[in-house]
Amino acid sequence: MDQVVLGEFIGTFVLTFFGCGVGCSINLKKTLANAVGKNWVMVALGWGVAVMLGVYSAGYFGAPGHLNPALSLAFAIGGLMTWDLVVPFIIAQMLGGFLGALIVAIHFLPHFKATGPDEGNTVGIFATAPAINSPINNLISEIIATFAFVFTLLLLPAEDFAGGLQPLVFLFILIGISFSFGSTTGYAINPARDLAPRLMYTLVPLPNKNKDYNWKYAWVPLFGPIIGATLAVLIVKVL
Repeated sequence: MDQVVLGEFIGTFVLTFFGCGVGCSINLKKTLANAVGKNWVMVALGWGVAVMLGVYSAGYFGAPGHLNPALSLAFAIGGLMTWDLVVPFIIAQMLGGFLGALIVAIHFLPHFKATGPDEGNTVGIFATAPAINSPINNLISEIIATFAFVFTLLLLPAEDFAGGLQPLVFLFILIGISFSFGSTTGYAINPARDLAPRLMYTLVPLPNKNKDYNWKYAWVPLFGPIIGATLAVLIVKVL
């Protein structure tokens, strides 16, 4: 009885958590969804598909498909994976993020040449930035967005994240995160997805690029996801 009542509480929490987030994203001023307009749907779908394909790709090699240092670290803290895998996973995730961003930059090289730093050739192509610069609030936003991702992820019925239809479910979770919580900071929710591409844009001599790499903000998509993922893992263990 207590468990099913808890389930109704958690389910209604998740419902309003995501649903009211959408309302804020489309109605409040200066959100990224408002700034980007209909292209925000493309952002949501694109990153959702990216995560789905990444998890399937990792699963082919028998990996759990974390693709995210915050998730790997949180799982180790929560006893869901062994600590000896944490450092190798994080190194692999960061290197993979750097290489992925580099190949994209090569693919679009003629377009970098045609695009000036005031026309969109900025680090924002590869990394996140807040809609309103407010470091503490930005950190809280990243904590909440990552918590939402990992919390719902852990409540999925299957334990094999990289198998079956689980990665397809990730697609919809990421779309939900984008629509509900992505409008404040661009929902990094993953240090490898932000820091590695940011480093690539900083180091590689791409033409016409804006030299402001916004490293002063980079601590937010580093620590926010780690805190949010860890909170989600620990809370689910308690529940």
